[in-house]
Amino acid sequence: MRIVFITIFLILSSAAFSQSIKFKISGINDTTLNLVKYIGKGMYYADTAKITKGIIEFDGKKQKSGILALFLPGEQLLEFVYNNEDIYIESTAKNPMPNAKVKKSEENTIFLSYVDYITKERNAITLLSKERDTLSKDSMRYKTLSKMIEDKNLGVIAYQKEFIKNNPTLLVSLIIGMSMDVDIPEAPVNDEGDVIDPSFRFNYFRAHYFDNVNFNDDRLVNTPIYHTKIENYFSDRMMIQNWDTVVKYAFQLCDKLPANSDMLQYTVSWITSHYEKSQIMGMDKVFVRMGQRYYCERNEKGESKAFWMPEDKLEKLCKQVDKMKGLVMGEVPKNISLPDTSDVNWRNFYSLKNEYVILYFWDPECGHCKKITPKLQELYTKKFKERDIEIFAVGKAVDDDFVKWKAFIKKHNLEFINVAMTDRLFKAAQKDASQFIPKYTTIESLNYQTTYDVFMTPKLFLLDKDKKIIAKGLDISQLEEYLDRLQGFESAEKLFPLEEQPEDEDIH
Repeated sequence: MRIVFITIFLILSSAAFSQSIKFKISGINDTTLNLVKYIGKGMYYADTAKITKGIIEFDGKKQKSGILALFLPGEQLLEFVYNNEDIYIESTAKNPMPNAKVKKSEENTIFLSYVDYITKERNAITLLSKERDTLSKDSMRYKTLSKMIEDKNLGVIAYQKEFIKNNPTLLVSLIIGMSMDVDIPEAPVNDEGDVIDPSFRFNYFRAHYFDNVNFNDDRLVNTPIYHTKIENYFSDRMMIQNWDTVVKYAFQLCDKLPANSDMLQYTVSWITSHYEKSQIMGMDKVFVRMGQRYYCERNEKGESKAFWMPEDKLEKLCKQVDKMKGLVMGEVPKNISLPDTSDVNWRNFYSLKNEYVILYFWDPECGHCKKITPKLQELYTKKFKERDIEIFAVGKAVDDDFVKWKAFIKKHNLEFINVAMTDRLFKAAQKDASQFIPKYTTIESLNYQTTYDVFMTPKLFLLDKDKKIIAKGLDISQLEEYLDRLQGFESAEKLFPLEEQPEDEDIH
């Protein structure tokens, strides 16, 4: 069953336990209903009980403080604040939120009045905005509506501040405060009255973004508001989507959080998971750095900061981090030294002096490789070779693939560097690898598939002159466009224009 939830402004939480959570719902037959809870933006089943003659009650001792909701037929939610007090709310099966009447719960009584005010004001602002959108920006009515909208927004902010002032001990106030933006001072000016730093307001806002969040209160995790704040903080609205930039601000945030807290668990988990799944090139570096700092690093007692992770899962994650740490942006990956097609001459990419090196893993029997590799050759012949870009291609050449590898190279006249774990080398190394290590190669080279996580081909890394990874996972069109731009040939004719690149030719 899919849960659809309402997020008007019911985004609150709490830390102590109530004894009773009771409802009287009219217009509903006797049935079984679920209580649901927030963890960040997600909602999860928290408890189940029978509603009889419209009455249903849950044991509050089973629940953590936070925003909970009664899940009603038609996927409707009756949301409420759970905060160290008995709760009794009456409502209807249809439109439960607008019809809710709090019979017992000081916090929910005050909060629902707040929600009512905010809802009315926001509806009014929406109507004014819709009318303004139909007008010319130069019209008097447009300017009048803009002033009305501004005044209403300022009124809402003033109301929120007054609410917090009048109810300082309520969790509601803590959450409302967290939802509000910080006040930004005027930018400093010079003697002539000109702003010294045009970015002052934005930089101040980002630097003080979490000032209204009490990191010592784990109850805030059980609300969508905190999730929304960190999601917005790491969006392109707040920072450049560069892996090192994201890592910097992720560390700054997470290092402030109390050890062994729900706040630390939720924040670290979300950032790590979010960037592990990111489709943006290079963002896997955020996953790796978060893994190293908050999961895999151990204190003098051998304990990880990730107290919530079972040891077996922690070990699995850290193995993945260890495997990936040398393959992220800015790192110099392990050298590869393998024989070329002569099966005698050893080549390694560390010895190359080119401005850029394309490290390319492929398989002569891979369908994508058969399409992409000849295109790489065309780029090499017509662009890359004369622009000091070398391709170091590592092929699959064990057993029958050795013959197929050499045949493919010959058929397509591949002029760039081709090396492989040849069949002869593979069998000899199985018997005694020490005859090749360290004279010709390394254990990492012989195990390049594991070293470079090559379990799907084709796979590509772009290295600079210092052999640092500067791009990866590019398809042929992206690779051509990227290198043209890097070397100042943006206007050069494209052999493989981006819009013409078939989806099935992506390099993974």
